Amino acid sequence: MTPTGFHSRAVLLFCFISTTAGSSMFAFTEEPSERVGKADGYCSRILRAQNSRREDNNEFRLRVEGDPDSYQPGSTYRVSVIASSSSYFRGFTLIALKEGKEGDKDEDYAGNFQIIDEEETQYMTNCPPAVTESTPRRRTSIQVFWTAPPSGSGCVFLKASIVQKRIIYFQDEGSLTKRMCEKESLYGNATEKPLLDCCACGTAKYRVTFFGNWSEKIHPKDYPRRANHWSAIIGASHSKNYVVWEYGGFSSEGVKQVAELGSPVKMEEEIRQKGDDVLTVIKMKAQWPAWQPLNIRAAPSAEFSVDRTRHLMSFLTMLGPSPDWNVGLSAEDLCTKECGWVQRVIQDLIPWDAGTDSGVSYESPNKPAVPPEKIRPLTSLDHPQSPFYDPEGGAITPVARVVVERIARKGEQCNIVPDNVDDIVADIAQEEKEEDDTPETCIYSNWSPWSACSSATCEKGKRMRQRMLKAQLDLSVPCPHTQDFEPCMGPGCSYEDASTCMMSEWIAWSPCSASCGMATRSRERYVKQFPEDGSLCTLPTEEADNCVVNEECSPSSCLVTEWGEWDVCSATCGLGMKRRERMVKMPPEDGSICGAEVLEVEKCMMPECHTIPCLLTPWSDWSDCSVTCGKGMRTRQRMLKSPVELGECTEELEQVEKCMLPECPIDCIMSDWTEWSECNKSCGKGHTIRTRIVRMEPQFGGNPCSETIQRKKCKTRKCSRGQANSDEKKRRKEQREKRRSKQGRAEVTSEHPGCKMRPWSSWTECTKLCGGGIQERLVTVKQRFKTAQLSSCRDRREIRACNVHPC
Repeated sequence: MTPTGFHSRAVLLFCFISTTAGSSMFAFTEEPSERVGKADGYCSRILRAQNSRREDNNEFRLRVEGDPDSYQPGSTYRVSVIASSSSYFRGFTLIALKEGKEGDKDEDYAGNFQIIDEEETQYMTNCPPAVTESTPRRRTSIQVFWTAPPSGSGCVFLKASIVQKRIIYFQDEGSLTKRMCEKESLYGNATEKPLLDCCACGTAKYRVTFFGNWSEKIHPKDYPRRANHWSAIIGASHSKNYVVWEYGGFSSEGVKQVAELGSPVKMEEEIRQKGDDVLTVIKMKAQWPAWQPLNIRAAPSAEFSVDRTRHLMSFLTMLGPSPDWNVGLSAEDLCTKECGWVQRVIQDLIPWDAGTDSGVSYESPNKPAVPPEKIRPLTSLDHPQSPFYDPEGGAITPVARVVVERIARKGEQCNIVPDNVDDIVADIAQEEKEEDDTPETCIYSNWSPWSACSSATCEKGKRMRQRMLKAQLDLSVPCPHTQDFEPCMGPGCSYEDASTCMMSEWIAWSPCSASCGMATRSRERYVKQFPEDGSLCTLPTEEADNCVVNEECSPSSCLVTEWGEWDVCSATCGLGMKRRERMVKMPPEDGSICGAEVLEVEKCMMPECHTIPCLLTPWSDWSDCSVTCGKGMRTRQRMLKSPVELGECTEELEQVEKCMLPECPIDCIMSDWTEWSECNKSCGKGHTIRTRIVRMEPQFGGNPCSETIQRKKCKTRKCSRGQANSDEKKRRKEQREKRRSKQGRAEVTSEHPGCKMRPWSSWTECTKLCGGGIQERLVTVKQRFKTAQLSSCRDRREIRACNVHPC
């Protein structure tokens, strides 16, 4: 980051005056900044001074948020310099230096600092890579952002110096210096930032899977239990010429709508308008609620492709409810330096702030950020009311994980260093797997989970999964089946088991052996049919398991019964819901409210529903936009091909989306004319005028503004000889008297018997921004006459209330 806004001020020039071992005493004098330039080696002089240090000082500490041992190239970290509870410092210097470098050259410095509070910190005038205080005063801590250098920079030293009274502490080792080395890449040979040019050949196909980990268990503070969700995921594979979003940049309107409303519509419009800079639009459905076990709901995923010019991938999704918090990847490069394609990317995600809303908690009221702020990662020190706040400044627990896996490569590959054998085999296997008999003109939904087996015993049954035919682009080409069957057996039976025993289902678990804490339980089943040859059954008939009815056995915990049996599934076929309950046996002894859950609900899958799948025609073309300019709507339809009596079809037959045409012209808007003024002459020929103002300038080609002043002649009685001049003199005299009278009234309010007062001063700024503050103004004596009374001729002060609106 290029330092901006340097203050023209004197800087501290440190002069070493003591050579005693272990001493840290320095004298410092002020020298004008124009006399000490960077060309004089000021940066390197600061570094050389650090060779003298005080080893036993632990009053001050340099800390990187989360206390990482390594840095991710290009990532941003919050760096703090902190004094102990009984200490303070007046000034400081903070630098980031590559390991083994002296600081004599610009390239010796690593990464870039970013100012958080300009009233506290600034870039050093004579050494732009360094950060220092804005004004010398007592302080116990400062904070800045530091963006790590690009990949290949090696290890970095973050070093701080502290000015306390007239003593300067430097430490090359210890609490004022932190060493961080480059983190090993999780991405194989992928670059950390977009390559200037990708040299890979052919194309690659990837699957991106999003695993939400934002839950009440992992993020308990203020967790929104009712409305928590992830919005629809929107993104693209794109070229380096298109930036979907990035840290340090500003949110586009599309990013803002995703961040605040969870709406991907505008974002998708922006992506599709980029034409050849985008290869694939990435879309995934919203998730309500935000977290469920994977056996209940599969993690959302989508497939996309990349090529030599469009080898970056970006996406985002809203953390809802929230002011404008999101997670995602920005310009993830899937092209390797060796002209190949990355095999896998796994990235844990923490939330970031889009900079469009100033809220600090999940359900803060809308409060637009004016002006908009830059996109930045959330930190644990942002605000005490933040759900991620940690007074120790620890790292935020990730709220999601994204996995990007390569599933196929197409076309001739040209990477100089070939992938390993496992990668090649994986590609071949995937290509073989994808070669099925499904025509490209048939568009299906994903397969549903397998249903429960139709047999509850060891007799052979079958289970089913199904998918929907969403579109048939070519009616002359038949589409394959939408249902898939496979054989199965009931619980406790297995094709691998050679025994011909037929077992019953398991009988319900016995009650837990204890009502509080860890205990055991058991269940049984019996042999329904023995082998015909008279041999014994080897399948187990008993099972034991650990159980916990009430985890805590303290006076503040309540005792509950074991869970009852699951109710019958709400559906007789297909997907349904089931529930179970338990009762509170004994409330907490201390009288507090019992917090144990007494109801559980989960999904259940019954055998397939024998219905005819929907047969639909392809979507029609989009209709024209409903307006000729500005924002409107457009629609498209499709028809149901199968007869209605064969089964109810729930697929939508009409879609509506927003459309945007060029902005509508806005004409100039003007105020009404004022009344005509009085004639400027008391006799003879004169003129009178009237005016109006422009309330809104024309926009987008609207009608322009017309005149704002009109003048017309006026004629009163004839002037006698010499009267015109005398009337003009009289009018000027009246104007002078009016001005004097106005000044006189202003002074009368400040005059007192026997003295002359100066005018009132301006009101001071309000002492509070809200909640009721005060302002004051002062009037002082200008001249005191001999007849003045002391009590009446003196300085006076007035006080009034201000900003009385509530905070």
